[in-house]
Amino acid sequence: MKNIRNFSIIAHIDHGKTTLTDRILEFTGTVKASHATRIMDSNPIEQERGITIKLAPVRLDYKGYILNLIDTPGHVDFAYEVSRSLKACDGAVLVVDATKGIQAQTLANYDKAVEHNLHIIPVINKIDLDSAEPEKTADELVSILGFKKEDILYVSAKTGVGVEGLLDAITAKVPPPRISPSKDNELKALVFNSTFDIHKGVIAFVEVVQGQINSQNLDRLVLYQAQEPMNPLEIGFFTPLMTASSILNTGEVGYIATGHKDIRDVTIGDTVTTKGSLITPIEGYERPLPMVFMDLYPGDAGDFRLLATALEKLALNDASLTFTITASPALGHGFRVGFLGILHAEIVSERLFQEFGVSCVNTTPSVPYRLTLSNNEHSEISSPADYPTPESIKEVQEPFILLTIYTPESYVGAVMELAQTKRAEFIDMQYPAPGKAKLEYLMPLAELITNFYDRLKSVSSGYASVEYEHAGYQPVDAVKVDILLNSEPASALSFICPRIQAEGKGRALVEKLKVVIPRSQIEVAIQASIGGKIIARSTVKAYRKDVTAKLHGGDMTRNRKLLEKQKKGKKKMKMLGNVAVPTSAFTEILKIT
Repeated sequence: MKNIRNFSIIAHIDHGKTTLTDRILEFTGTVKASHATRIMDSNPIEQERGITIKLAPVRLDYKGYILNLIDTPGHVDFAYEVSRSLKACDGAVLVVDATKGIQAQTLANYDKAVEHNLHIIPVINKIDLDSAEPEKTADELVSILGFKKEDILYVSAKTGVGVEGLLDAITAKVPPPRISPSKDNELKALVFNSTFDIHKGVIAFVEVVQGQINSQNLDRLVLYQAQEPMNPLEIGFFTPLMTASSILNTGEVGYIATGHKDIRDVTIGDTVTTKGSLITPIEGYERPLPMVFMDLYPGDAGDFRLLATALEKLALNDASLTFTITASPALGHGFRVGFLGILHAEIVSERLFQEFGVSCVNTTPSVPYRLTLSNNEHSEISSPADYPTPESIKEVQEPFILLTIYTPESYVGAVMELAQTKRAEFIDMQYPAPGKAKLEYLMPLAELITNFYDRLKSVSSGYASVEYEHAGYQPVDAVKVDILLNSEPASALSFICPRIQAEGKGRALVEKLKVVIPRSQIEVAIQASIGGKIIARSTVKAYRKDVTAKLHGGDMTRNRKLLEKQKKGKKKMKMLGNVAVPTSAFTEILKIT
């Protein structure tokens, strides 16, 4: 066990973490050089977007040491994955881009590593670039995070410069696995991740904290919390592919093919032990709660079953994904889906299309609201369709976040102006390094999910970065805004917002719908209303079909008869209220500021 090193690489998004992982895999001979390109990002969308979504472990052999590297995501939506990775580690490599310096998630990941009492190795990456400022970045690491300059390593993940020195530092400075003293040697293994394999069922990613898993106790393995017996098919470790082994020793990271067919049977954070053991379980994790909700409807109503099957399969590999059946008069049957954030929602939508061929119509993104009703009953809703009548509501509460924005000093004014438009409450501003500012706000989560990232990148020329954590619920004077098409409610376009913003957002959406709804043979009235009161209106004018085009001569009686018939037909179509709404209309609300 003294030659085992469990570590993670953490960084702000796009600072080169995944490329550095590739070079480490290449340098240790784990993969061939020609194959070392985003090898840990196995999902096609991870490859396409250049981001890591799911944590992934790999076992490396280096100079007589066993190195267990757990790759982590960089985007804030998947921060919980980082936290889970670090709990299975004893050290962390903190990577900082030499061209950008410390960013918001650099600070957040550093705090997480400190919280888990890990040994942190600071690394400055991309030193090969002409725009690199490694000395300036090193000064930031010293002044902001308190590292000693002599402990900072310099690498180029692209060229491989400094990788050997980094590996030597990991073996020298990261401690071996920490084992809690125990009078017995009963098995305790932490489940820090799980996934689903079509042939082997649920795969539990484990770190063996005490004892060992071997052929003698394999048939007696149980999950402590659920007291759920396993029927393991095999055990092993990642190289990075699953490689079967006969034993997993104390301190090692590996997997158990549990034999379960439902990923929900294997709770992340549970302790694997043996039947009848009297142990104190390992402290687990809080289950991540979905904080952004959307209704997803199949583009073709006949694809409902296909969508249901696709979501079930995605949920097998993503325990944070939740969904329930819903229905809309306009869109038919679909699903109310809960996500960790907007990026998570985008990833799921892309996977539904790329992996299962399901094209979806998505409704307004919303956050969960907590309601106190007039009869003092409490409820939580995540869909505008479930919002009760105004007179039955006593109080509404919405989720808030503690938002940290890291930006160059020259953009502070523009960033603060944006925050004010987003109902953000200023908390603090610091200048942790020359030319850089750190701003903290308390802000409603609903404001974050409506194009906040795009506007922040715009006002800061792409230099500002964001980190946030949930900060409970606070009261809000909220209303439901209904959208009517030819007097018929289009529930899929309805949304909830603060009363003070309702009229402005209603008008903006009505005007955008006027542009995206195509003209047809009937006039389309678009209205926004609150509790029956119309607050905005616009009209899509009808085309006038020339019904007399095929007539010859000057028989005005015949012409007039056809025109009157056309007028009656239009009136009937308008009365039925059949309005064709394109998919793009359902995403326009995302752009409402």
